Amino acid sequence: MANSGIPWIDTIFNWAVIALYEVARWLGITYEEINVWLFCVAWPVFTLALMYWCYSLWRQNRQLRRQCHAIS
Repeated sequence: MANSGIPWIDTIFNWAVIALYEVARWLGITYEEINVWLFCVAWPVFTLALMYWCYSLWRQNRQLRRQCHAIS
């Protein structure tokens, strides 16, 4: 499988590929299908959700700072 020449990276990559094969088998889909679902669907959706959450927290923080300055 992996052949980067860096043993710990090769080991982690191999474990990840084996895990994906097992999950794909368990779900009844192929390795390629699970890759598409993970890296073309789930990862972008998760990234967008995290970006929205960070933006929401930033706005809440800004509002709280304004309230604190108004009180003091």
